[in-house]
Amino acid sequence: MENKEVIIEVKDLVKSFDDRKVLDGVNLKVHKGETLVIMGGSGCGKSTLLRHMTGAYKPDSGSTFIKGKDITKMKESEFDNIRKIFGMVFQYSALYDSMDVEENISLVLKEHTKLAKDIISIMVKMKLELVGLRGFEKFLPSQISGGMRRRVGLARAIAMDPEIVFYDEPTAGLDPIVAGVIDRLILDLSKKLHITSIVVTHDMRSAFTIADRIIMLYEGKIIAEGTPDEIKSGKDPRLVQFVEGNPDGPIQFFQNSGEYLEELTK
Repeated sequence: MENKEVIIEVKDLVKSFDDRKVLDGVNLKVHKGETLVIMGGSGCGKSTLLRHMTGAYKPDSGSTFIKGKDITKMKESEFDNIRKIFGMVFQYSALYDSMDVEENISLVLKEHTKLAKDIISIMVKMKLELVGLRGFEKFLPSQISGGMRRRVGLARAIAMDPEIVFYDEPTAGLDPIVAGVIDRLILDLSKKLHITSIVVTHDMRSAFTIADRIIMLYEGKIIAEGTPDEIKSGKDPRLVQFVEGNPDGPIQFFQNSGEYLEELTK
């Protein structure tokens, strides 16, 4: 991957909320065309890192570059042009309940293009075809299953033919079979549309299925990075515990806060 074009670069990223440092000097490169999985436990900073990559958060220090441009220093009007090259798949889809499937997908096209209504309708049908939902244009989100809503979210994310797609827990709350369908779609769309994918997940089966490369965050730092095989064979006890889902180990679960803490004793 080192010889491939770097499409996203994070340099020395630091972010705190109140007195808690959520990202602590993160450095990361994402290469064009790869699927990068960001994994880690609750409160480790993975969603915060994703939001910095999408420009939703500004860091306390450090920078995020997309295609060589520092988005942390951009005005909103400048960032609008960058925003057009990426799509976002939200956890639990985040569809508008009052809009049907076609309206949910076409919203971004109406907002960012001047295409005629009939052209937008054709484009929506094409995107739905890619996710296996052609014919469901007039259904409301409440009339389709959770897995189908997730696929509508995928169709919306690729509506503008983005170069980059960000996924926030794309298989959360889905049964294993439906989650497998979503994983296959992520792989297929990445290959067919030459998309760079950044996926935040704690679903190990999904991570090892879709990733070209995986990083693990713990307490705001990257503690492991490599291919799925390299991650599986990693020796860091925190990584091993997380991959194996073992409740006993250096990462302890603090019941009252819902966050992971490191043992103070060896």
